[in-house]
Amino acid sequence: MKAIRRFTVRPLLPEPLRPLSDLARNLRWSWHAETRDLFRSVDPEHWATVGGDPVRLLGGVPAARLQELAEDHAFLARLTAAADDLHDYVTGDRWYQQQSAELPAAIAYFSPEFGVTAALPQYSGGLGILAGDHLKSASDLGVPLIGVGLLYRHGYFRQTLSRDGWQQEHYPVLDPNELPVTQLKEDDGTPAQVSLALPGGKQLRARIWLAQVGRVPLLMLDSDVEENDPGERGVTDRLYGGGSEHRLLQEMLLGIGGVRAVRTYCRLTGHAPPEVFHTNEGHAGFLGVERIAELCDEGLDFDSGLEAVRAGTVFTTHTPVPAGIDRFDRELVARHFGPGAELPRMDVGRILDLGRETYPGGERNLFNMAVMGLRLAQRANGVSLLHGQVSREMFAGLWPGFDAEEVPITSVTNGVHAPTWVAPEVLRLGARQIGAERAEEALGVGGSDRWDSVADIADQEIWNLRRDLREQLVMEVRQRLRASWRQRGAGTAELGWIDGVLDPDVLTIGFARRVPSYKRLTLMLRDRDRLTELLLHPERPVQIVVAGKAHPADDGGKRLVQELVRFADDPRVRHRIVFLPDYGMAMAQKLYPGCDIWLNNPLRPLEACGTSGMKAALNGCLNLSVLDGWWDEWFQPDFGWAIPTADGSGTDADHRDAIEAAALYDLLEQRVTPRFYERGAGGLPDRWIEMVRQTITLLGPKVLAGRMVREYVERLYTPAARAHRALDPDSARDLAAWKAKVRAAWHAVTVDHVETSAAAPTAELGTTLALRVRLRLGDLTPDDVEVQAVSGRVDAEDRITDGTAVSLKPVGGPDLEGRWVYEGPLSLDRTGPYGYTVRILPDHPLIASGAELGLVAGPSEELVEGAGVLMR
Repeated sequence: MKAIRRFTVRPLLPEPLRPLSDLARNLRWSWHAETRDLFRSVDPEHWATVGGDPVRLLGGVPAARLQELAEDHAFLARLTAAADDLHDYVTGDRWYQQQSAELPAAIAYFSPEFGVTAALPQYSGGLGILAGDHLKSASDLGVPLIGVGLLYRHGYFRQTLSRDGWQQEHYPVLDPNELPVTQLKEDDGTPAQVSLALPGGKQLRARIWLAQVGRVPLLMLDSDVEENDPGERGVTDRLYGGGSEHRLLQEMLLGIGGVRAVRTYCRLTGHAPPEVFHTNEGHAGFLGVERIAELCDEGLDFDSGLEAVRAGTVFTTHTPVPAGIDRFDRELVARHFGPGAELPRMDVGRILDLGRETYPGGERNLFNMAVMGLRLAQRANGVSLLHGQVSREMFAGLWPGFDAEEVPITSVTNGVHAPTWVAPEVLRLGARQIGAERAEEALGVGGSDRWDSVADIADQEIWNLRRDLREQLVMEVRQRLRASWRQRGAGTAELGWIDGVLDPDVLTIGFARRVPSYKRLTLMLRDRDRLTELLLHPERPVQIVVAGKAHPADDGGKRLVQELVRFADDPRVRHRIVFLPDYGMAMAQKLYPGCDIWLNNPLRPLEACGTSGMKAALNGCLNLSVLDGWWDEWFQPDFGWAIPTADGSGTDADHRDAIEAAALYDLLEQRVTPRFYERGAGGLPDRWIEMVRQTITLLGPKVLAGRMVREYVERLYTPAARAHRALDPDSARDLAAWKAKVRAAWHAVTVDHVETSAAAPTAELGTTLALRVRLRLGDLTPDDVEVQAVSGRVDAEDRITDGTAVSLKPVGGPDLEGRWVYEGPLSLDRTGPYGYTVRILPDHPLIASGAELGLVAGPSEELVEGAGVLMR
């Protein structure tokens, strides 16, 4: 029989054990080993059964056991120590409170998914894990962040395999009352809600759930409330599910409803209101529209509100391909805004303009969420140096007239939250070396360039640790593989072979990630005979653990999974290569430490960052990767290998795969496996151990999320907060009026004449030339513009490739024809082919860069042809 209603029955904790409830409700336990050990000791067997989830643990402990613990003085002493430690953690001063700069009072961080812990399954892949690590590191640093997301009643899907290896999706129902979240309530005890107006007079209502991530509150909106119609109740059903309108409603709820949830939370708790809003990818972009509407309600016009909102907004893009961006039909968006729908006071046309693809090749009937995100943020970034470059090229059309390198999109390379991803055994080794407190500080806050103390750890200790972690992984793999085969329909008599799967003394390669085509899950299968020889080599075998989910709608990705699974099912190799279904945080935390090599072979440059290899590196695992994302930035032969790429424009995809797969096999055969299996005089793989040591010493401090969050604070959040404070209503009106004036007058801004003191086409290094420019500003004045000389080396087509800009100054007033003269020095500081040009940019104290308006004026083609190149 099926129950008609479901309740969650909570145990009544004895008074001495009440702090257990507080510890369970603060997700710091997910990265704090002592608190997890405390919960494990409550009931070790049940702890394993519930997958290390304190809320579920406390829901199933017998009352007799609770009473026994309430009288156990040793346990109560540990409980008091853990509760006191949490109190000190959430109330004491940390890195942020010790800074002298005028930092933001609060930052709101919006993301469609958050991977904080497997006990709160609200993530699908790297974007969500990154967001969860961002919150945890912000907490460790004391950054006053407020996270904002959605609470999906089915989360992302659970993955199993059919007998023939086809991916099966399952969507378990998540009851918020069984999750580590609490409902935000009004002062009178009623649930706090936000609502959005929908076409036809309908409403989309959502409750606000609070997950406490250390010091950081995470607000999650849930539309499954009784007051909603069935369609609206299902808006937060699944992560990345449903059709176009469903996704639009999710993103409206996240952005618009999220701002309203933040306002509600601050009103109810007294938390400082955010000065900075950070949009993690374009899904939450509507938050800017809601904030403009708030300012319009306070008396600002749309343009002034836009300037005020932009000043305090940071936008992070994570995709290196246009196909990865959410785009909606303009008519669909129009139907959900304006009279009779949401934000009825606002001009729908102005909202639609924010997402218009106005650049060459853009589709004007589509509304682009990333384009809106960039237009609503004064500061934007990619997530690695290479991805920043790719993003500048991808979005260059929004800043016509500027070279891609001048597009105002910077980069902050992602990092990972070490206390979450470093194995306890590795943490203990570090604590023995430098002390527990210093180890915690090094992993959480970071700040050093190198971890030189790793040099003092004996080779034997490192090798024993790596072997222990590998053995743990072997046991984990066998357990998961047996469960997978049972789900596929196998009987016990068929599964005896699993006891011989993997070997704790064999070189172990890990490959685990989402399965879009560009990540090339099956590149390793390109030459199956050669791979088989690697797996079964008599002296230097390798073993491979593979995991990954294809999107439910991606049959191509599912075929790749099936192809890999069928190869791994072959009795000849199944003891050396395995595919583990249902990749998630719990599996990842076992997988990264146990591997010797982390393999990554995407199509360059389509991996924006790729943080799984960072997590592996922190555990002493070496990376074997294409030079993409973070590996392109930090690779050194001292701690890994780079797979050569064949990414020339003339190389077709099939030929490229063949070349890069051959390069992968070559590396494994000729360099990786010999290094692992060769033994020095002491019987240890000395050169391999040294690479492990260098990985932790040199990469460790770089890949920390603590380093990443500190960069966000210093380079983006703090400047955004200053800009936000500077844009009071009057300043916002003035800036909007100035931009309108500049745009209207720009057609008349021209460069009429350029001359230098150079008498010949060659000159000596170190020479300084006098540059004189005559130009017209139309209705503008020198206060409205900056005139620059840009000089540097030139290529064969006279393009300046490494330009340096120097400001020129006006000489006197305008002549009778309204022309201005600007002068300045031009230093010839490099040898070889050298050139210069001049340009005029809008300039105002409150804009973040000269490219902000996308306006630039330079010499006409006739003037350029007459001037020629300065030096050759």
